[in-house]
Amino acid sequence: MLNAILERREFRLHSLNPEHLDLIGGDGYMPSEDHVLEDAIVAMQLGKNVLLKGPTGSGKTRLAETLSYLFGQPLHSVNCSVDLDAEGLVGFKTLEQEDGQSVVRFIPGPLVRAMTEGHWLYIDEVNMAKPETLPLINGVLDHRRTITNPFTGEVIRAKKGFGVIAAVNIGYVGTVPMNEALKNRFVVIDVPYLQGDKLLQLLRERSGLQNDDLLRRFVRLSSDLQEQIRSGQLADEAASVRALLDACDLAAYLPPLRAVQRAITDKLEDEREQALVGNLAETYFG
Repeated sequence: MLNAILERREFRLHSLNPEHLDLIGGDGYMPSEDHVLEDAIVAMQLGKNVLLKGPTGSGKTRLAETLSYLFGQPLHSVNCSVDLDAEGLVGFKTLEQEDGQSVVRFIPGPLVRAMTEGHWLYIDEVNMAKPETLPLINGVLDHRRTITNPFTGEVIRAKKGFGVIAAVNIGYVGTVPMNEALKNRFVVIDVPYLQGDKLLQLLRERSGLQNDDLLRRFVRLSSDLQEQIRSGQLADEAASVRALLDACDLAAYLPPLRAVQRAITDKLEDEREQALVGNLAETYFG
């Protein structure tokens, strides 16, 4: 299936408007388990809506960008927050001057742009949005693939190729449980943290730290942090791969303990958690 997708990708890239090429994501997602990427590819190929579920820094956004790259599909992104409203998702009206007269125009948002162009929409941190905002797109996510524009009354039907990828962090401060009607419109793919040899490979490829012994120690530290998270002693963000990469980059120029403090420890709010991370880091770098 992947070979067929890549063949169509080349055709699609040549047929795209040049201004849309910048919306194509980059390759580079490294799955913790091979089936994570494989399942996501199959789901998107079948026209499913995909919900990527995992802790912060596990690579959900990079996975979405890699899917965009593999399919040659431009990706319109929206980052959810408690301030996200219909205008941020659908678009808004504005006054413009035309031939000396004021004209009301509708400026499409990421949802409408993706639908009308047959592109993909990426909704990050979907469970951070206000409960009343996302039900607007229930009709977009089922077989109807339509939305009635609340600002113009126009019924917008998605062009062929339109797809939706969303990402969710479960149990984080500020998040709300996803509406069941919304959640049931997605295929869910769990995106766990990298571990072991795959994590070591990623650190070698993407961090500025060249010392292999130190890199291996950072991998072991990450494993310990993940174990503490599973036992409920640490918040998920303590094992963020993004933060671990930052620590490795800093460790190329700073003592490793200080690098861990700046990139991981000081991001935690709980003093007990800070002390726990500090003690674990001391085991490997003290």
